[in-house]
Amino acid sequence: MVLEQGVALSPFLFYFAFEYAIGRVQVNEDGLKLNGTHQLLVHADDVNILAARVHTINENTEALIVASKKIGLEVNADKTKYVVMYRDQNTEQSHSMKTDNSSFERVEEFIYLGTTLTNQNSLQEEIKRRMKSGNACYHSVQNLFYSSLVSKILKIKIYRTIILPFVLYGCETWSLTLREEHRMRVFKENI
Repeated sequence: MVLEQGVALSPFLFYFAFEYAIGRVQVNEDGLKLNGTHQLLVHADDVNILAARVHTINENTEALIVASKKIGLEVNADKTKYVVMYRDQNTEQSHSMKTDNSSFERVEEFIYLGTTLTNQNSLQEEIKRRMKSGNACYHSVQNLFYSSLVSKILKIKIYRTIILPFVLYGCETWSLTLREEHRMRVFKENI
């Protein structure tokens, strides 16, 4: 049976089929757990496969592709990207990902669930992006802040409910340096 995008049953059938494929990989493949925690993070149709070595990621990706093909799902190689995260600047960077005759593009950073992930696991780019989003949001409602018709209490509510969420999305996982804390304070004071 083939369902096209836009048909009401498509998302449900995709979800059930994809969940089945993921379950088969977790049952049949070793290496998808690290210290008892799954190395496969799934949200809707976005999948993150985590491992300490690129070889393990290749194996786990291949296992997921095989399990998906068995039930009629295909991985779009054009949309599939990977990033190798490392802490040491001198780490070997000549990794390549090839599975099932497909080669995946290596990127230095990508956005996953609204958060920028970089190959150096750095927060600086994410904080810059969040501040840009906050500035763009501020400029879109700037006329309200300068209006004498809007009370100070309402301006504070607008700031807290519209601008701050753009800036602080995902901040629960940030561990800021003093420099980054200073940048956040400066942003807050400027608005």
